[in-house]
Amino acid sequence: MCGVCGEISFDGPADPGAAQVMAGKLDDRGPDGAGVFAQGRVAFGHRRLKILDLSDASQQPMLDPELGLAIVFNGCIYNFRALREELTAKGYRFFSTGDTEVILKAYHAWGPLCVERFYGMFVFAIWERDTGRVVLARDRLGIKPLYFAEPHGKFRFASTLPALLAGDGIDKTIDPVGLHNYMSFHAVVPAPRTIIRGVRKLAPATILTIEPDGARKETRYWNVQMGPRPEDRNVTESDWRQAVLDTLATAVERRQVADVPTGVLLSGGLDSSLLVALLARKGQSGLKTFSVGFDAVNGIEGDEFKYSDIIAREFATDHLKIAVDASRTLEALPATIAAMAEPQMSHDAVGFFLLSQEVSKHVKVVQSGQGADEVFAGYHWYPKMMGSTDPVADYARVYFDRDHAEMQETLRPELIGANYSRDFIAEFFARMGDADPVDKTLLLDTQVMLVDDPVKRVDNMTMAFGLEARVPFLDHELVELAARIPSELKVRDGGKYILKEAARKVVPREVIDRPKGYFPVPALKHIRGPYLDFVRGVLDAPAARDRGLFNRAYVDRLLADPDGTLTPKGHSKLWQVALLESWLQSHGI
Repeated sequence: MCGVCGEISFDGPADPGAAQVMAGKLDDRGPDGAGVFAQGRVAFGHRRLKILDLSDASQQPMLDPELGLAIVFNGCIYNFRALREELTAKGYRFFSTGDTEVILKAYHAWGPLCVERFYGMFVFAIWERDTGRVVLARDRLGIKPLYFAEPHGKFRFASTLPALLAGDGIDKTIDPVGLHNYMSFHAVVPAPRTIIRGVRKLAPATILTIEPDGARKETRYWNVQMGPRPEDRNVTESDWRQAVLDTLATAVERRQVADVPTGVLLSGGLDSSLLVALLARKGQSGLKTFSVGFDAVNGIEGDEFKYSDIIAREFATDHLKIAVDASRTLEALPATIAAMAEPQMSHDAVGFFLLSQEVSKHVKVVQSGQGADEVFAGYHWYPKMMGSTDPVADYARVYFDRDHAEMQETLRPELIGANYSRDFIAEFFARMGDADPVDKTLLLDTQVMLVDDPVKRVDNMTMAFGLEARVPFLDHELVELAARIPSELKVRDGGKYILKEAARKVVPREVIDRPKGYFPVPALKHIRGPYLDFVRGVLDAPAARDRGLFNRAYVDRLLADPDGTLTPKGHSKLWQVALLESWLQSHGI
């Protein structure tokens, strides 16, 4: 787990200073080492978090003069040892014991499609000395991020958007499509766009090849096939339950590979509890687990300690409960917002930020339950999509924060164009033909929403403290299995039925049958007192008034009634507006 960046120049030598400046903005992602490599038209920068092979032999950028390759890499290849054995049998010699060098050798042996052999989360850039070609790739589910920009005949890339902005020549104006997505599609801006016009991001499961003359080619190397297959016609519910449990157990075990201590973020919900149970089943003892809780506001509980305590006792974990009072939450907001690679409105970001701050004092790797709701249909909108005759309209109604009419009230007129978010959903669903409406929604959420909301949020907040988060529910084999399970077995009884039934073999009943919870930060749902003062200060700042993204009458209406302006998902519309403006201000945009 690290931070990567680089520059490819098409009109002269690359600037190693640009790579150095960008890498400097990635310090938090990689506090254990730094390096810059420059040759000809390529310059790579790297910040290292030591998880595998703690020696300097795995320092990056990594060069292999014998093969004529250089790499910067962020992530973890969980099956790297098996691949290393296979490559050794082919005659390759290794000078390190980590996964970075395995990627280099795999690329040389099998070409860019070596990514199909990887189990893991990754972004990498490889430079071929003899051809001048650069190949960038992102993992199947987009767990690791990669942003890029093209200023003045150059191509720059980095692990975060703010790192790119450290360079010059980038158009920092607001992208109207990205803005519409943020304000309507619950802060999800689908790749390749971002909210900044001059910055784009590589889509998940994508290989980008850049030739020395600037020619480029994108290849998508993986897709999820949704819906039952002919060979599944005789598979019983009991078969599906066992397959889910076995495949998840393998995914959890894969993610324990590390040369440093590991733990689990234990929310008290089914997903993280299941991870702990499966690790205990594999013989893991003394497992470190971590939970966070916040002050209650307006009758909304701010912690789920009673459930995480059940799991900690049941499996004898080394458990740490982190109680955060309201003042500490407020103090952490500016730093939380600054840690976001893109603006993310969900109020639990500050929860993950504060949790990561404490957890990083104890371990450098954690497993987390993100992805289970999107893969196994755990959210409230999936049952509502069953039997839908107009999936586009029904999805927009249950998920979008604002319809297009309200968008026209929200934004100044010159920023309003087409109904971009609704059009995106319509095009996505149309590509799936007559697929089941629930399957359409699950694929959308897995390939788009999950990538640019919960997974990105966890990556940003954990990496702000050099903490590596691994997500077993996004193991691509588990995702492929879940896609085949009939939708009615996922949405039954309010959602996530098949996962709950599979979990009954290993998780206490009171955790499985509890009401669904979320990572609660009540003070950002019901904004009042000093939180309202914070929001008002952001929206009344000269930078906000000069920028004028929002119609002031709309902003004043939200400020007058912050409790009465929630989205269909129960989030504060006022916080969404203030968060965007605060993010822009924090990054000097």
